Amino acid sequence: MATRPVGVPKLSRRSRILLILGAAVLVALIVGSRLIGTYVDWLWFGSVDYRGIFTTIVLTRIVLFACGGVFLGGILALNLWLAYRTRPVFVPLSSQDDPLARYRTVITQRSKWFGIGIPVVIGAIGGLAATGDWRMVQMFLNRQTFGNQDPVFGHDIGLYVFQLPFFRWVLAWAFIAVTLSFFGALATHYIFGGVKVAGRSGQISQAARIQLAVLAGIFVLLKAVDFFFDRWDLLLSQRSDLFTGASYTDLNAVMPAKVILLCISVICALAFFAVIFLRNLQIPALATVLLVLSSLVIGALWPALLQQFSVEPNANERESTSIQRNMNATKQAFGITDDKVTVKENYGGNQDVSPEEVAQDEGTISNVRLLDPSLLSETFTQLEQQFNFYGFPDELDIDRYRNENGELQDYLVAVRGINTDGLADNQRSWINRHMVYTHGNGFVSAPADRVSNVPGEGSDTGSYPVFSMSDVSNNGQGEIPVDQPRVYYGQLNQDYAIVGAEQGEQPREYDTQNSRYTYKGDGGVAIGNWFNRAVFAANYGERNILFNQNIGSNSKIMFDRNPRQRVQKVAPWLKLDGDAYPAVIDGKIKWIVDGYTTLDNYPYSKLTSFGQAASDSTSNPSQPDQQINYIRNSVKATVDAYTGEVKLYEFGKKDPVLEAWKGVFPDLIKPKSAISDELRQHFRYPADLFKVQRQLLARYHVDNPSDFYATRGFWEVPSDPNQEQRQGPGENQPPFYVVAQAPTQNRPTFQLTSAMTALERQNLSSWISASSSPESYGELTVLELPTDNQTPGPVQVQRQMESTPKVTEDRTLFDNPGVRAMFGNLLTLPVEGGMLYVEPIYIRPNNEDSYPQLARVLTFYGGSVGYADTLKGSLEQVFGPGAGRNAQTAENEDDQQDGGGQSGDQGSGQSGDGQQGGGDQSGDQGGGQSGGQDPEVAQATQELQAALEQVRSAQQSGNFGEIGQALQRLEEAMNRYEQATGSGG
Repeated sequence: MATRPVGVPKLSRRSRILLILGAAVLVALIVGSRLIGTYVDWLWFGSVDYRGIFTTIVLTRIVLFACGGVFLGGILALNLWLAYRTRPVFVPLSSQDDPLARYRTVITQRSKWFGIGIPVVIGAIGGLAATGDWRMVQMFLNRQTFGNQDPVFGHDIGLYVFQLPFFRWVLAWAFIAVTLSFFGALATHYIFGGVKVAGRSGQISQAARIQLAVLAGIFVLLKAVDFFFDRWDLLLSQRSDLFTGASYTDLNAVMPAKVILLCISVICALAFFAVIFLRNLQIPALATVLLVLSSLVIGALWPALLQQFSVEPNANERESTSIQRNMNATKQAFGITDDKVTVKENYGGNQDVSPEEVAQDEGTISNVRLLDPSLLSETFTQLEQQFNFYGFPDELDIDRYRNENGELQDYLVAVRGINTDGLADNQRSWINRHMVYTHGNGFVSAPADRVSNVPGEGSDTGSYPVFSMSDVSNNGQGEIPVDQPRVYYGQLNQDYAIVGAEQGEQPREYDTQNSRYTYKGDGGVAIGNWFNRAVFAANYGERNILFNQNIGSNSKIMFDRNPRQRVQKVAPWLKLDGDAYPAVIDGKIKWIVDGYTTLDNYPYSKLTSFGQAASDSTSNPSQPDQQINYIRNSVKATVDAYTGEVKLYEFGKKDPVLEAWKGVFPDLIKPKSAISDELRQHFRYPADLFKVQRQLLARYHVDNPSDFYATRGFWEVPSDPNQEQRQGPGENQPPFYVVAQAPTQNRPTFQLTSAMTALERQNLSSWISASSSPESYGELTVLELPTDNQTPGPVQVQRQMESTPKVTEDRTLFDNPGVRAMFGNLLTLPVEGGMLYVEPIYIRPNNEDSYPQLARVLTFYGGSVGYADTLKGSLEQVFGPGAGRNAQTAENEDDQQDGGGQSGDQGSGQSGDGQQGGGDQSGDQGGGQSGGQDPEVAQATQELQAALEQVRSAQQSGNFGEIGQALQRLEEAMNRYEQATGSGG
């Protein structure tokens, strides 16, 4: 009886062609999209003059792909070839007698396909995986020395930071290659009869036995190398919950065990290699059993017994050396060493302060910040937005400038950026989103320590920031003048923009109501040729880019316009602070971004979750939830708001990690000498770094290992007493930027401050600040409060202020359905040997278009609570008459001011009656100018005046319920007025 041929059926010619075409289309789609993305990145890096960075990264990844692929695929191919070459020679049986005959025949017929194809596929996968480790490889190639040695082996820290990760990486790839080769060789020998499992014991050919034993021996030998590196890894041990680093058990049990296991592994590997000369497999089997048992007994059981019966009963003594090493390394790695932290012990306790002493404290009292950047974004939006396609970030920024008297003044600052998501439905065409509404307009500032008028008085509806706008309408000549107020790169820019026009063409980009503009800067990627247009049309899936007739030879496309996104793209090895802030530098609006170099392998340093430490009640998650144990703010970056130019400057003391990256990208980081004096004046101590440092200082201010082990004297970051009204994911109270003068400072300084409470207690334990002054930048000041005389912490103070009789009398401020109270930032400030708490209260009517307005100021000192319209009045309630003479809440508390302050935008901000103008208005749109000519406008004006009178009457009565109802009526009157005059924007 004839048997059917063994093998796979052959495909028809048509089927093969279809399969080839399908595979070619699939590959083209995958490769094509990657090529388009790569070309777009190449153009982008060229537009910012950093193409060398792009080529370095791409070439590194290509080399790693080739090396990883050749290494993995080559070793696998070699072992498959050896297994196939040494296969037994026998007469094939029929498929009915041998189930492997079918597969054997297929492989034999297509031996090159399998022998080359499988290693190529495995090598390609391995190569792709290897490209993701380009940072680690470049760090190794450009490694530096730290100049510090670890306390156990005496190696330079650079060994653990730069070299050990690379050694581990190479070892891991060796493990993978040997493992894949072992199983590949085993499968080949099994298919071709070198390994048979029939019978009780099975059979294995000599060639198979030798090849598999050698591979197993190499694997065990690699394990010996792994044990050697494990000794170094112990310096990052997490055995103790209290500290990072080698514990007593690690040093006295685990480390000797690693040496013993290393020796046993070498013996075991030699036993496997002996199979080349001996046919007996019992020797390597016994050696393997010895290795496994030794790992269990020596590597696991003995350390556990030592930990349980020797260390834990005497842990405070056993771990003292390791704790001291951890304390030293952590302080060094996080920049909180004694030379950088000034500690003033037993600060506070002074309860008897005269009004004159408070009044003379001009460094702090005269600079108390009343404007909360986390609450006033809506106020900025309502009063200074101008039009719906402009906007402000959810949280404003604090910076400082010199006022007309040369005095340091902190300001709320923001850029009025373009926000195409705010376009109305009839404005959402592709042309409007990408070619008309292309840029923001103006730099807005407001002094952070004052408002427009005394709350509850004057002709205005409330107390607003004293705005100053530098925008197109006043040629950027506001209180803080700028040369170019147009903003093409900012925090709100999510869409790409196509700018530029042919010579003589009419401008198309919206600038003001009466004018259009054509971009004249260097930013953007040229899109004038048809090839680039086709590439970007494919990249964005947008055919309009290809067919729009207004895109010409001078056109450019702007994308990746967020400042943090641009810096991250230029320097992907940096971690960036969560808050990029705008500053006017030499007449230009520039975004300043803080860059961090971080590590997770600094020996003995405490591993800390960056994301968790940087999280608080106001900020959005700004950092990845990664473990770090080293951080330096080694880079300050700027992004020009008009051109998008990115510059990175070296900052701070020499950082070995940054030096390594400077070796990778020699022309990327500019030296410290390139930082202009004006730019340096606007550097802030970064908030995310400060949050990490304050969390560590809560523990590592303790100097004695015994106290550290007992957690004696530990602090913690206080909870935000008003977290329920915040938007952030965390509970911690955020740090606050203020202008103040601490006891250790000889003049007012712009600094970042935070209160600290006792561990799992609410009383205040310390106050930490970080200076942003160029002369003392980075100096940390810690005021430790005495433990025998407890000072209330933020939560306790908040509850006490809320329960004060005068505040409880105004419960309508909190409960009235027409208005909602919002507590601002609770500042903790050192004043005359004690701690002064200051908290503004804002009110907001409960309607859609309302916004927060300053209503009252709360203060607390030494158990006394002040509650008044102004900071001056509140301080005098606490300290006595005259204490607040240098504290000015309003721009001029004698002459009432309107709510708009200075505004460069025509008609924007607040007019005399509190009405928000539209900005760039034509003659018939000017904030009530046509009120006597149009009946609707006249009626709306009368209603507005009547509403204002009701507000004044309610404010004089002091009843917040009436104030809320009056403000609600005023908002409705303002809306009708805007509709009548067409100034709603």
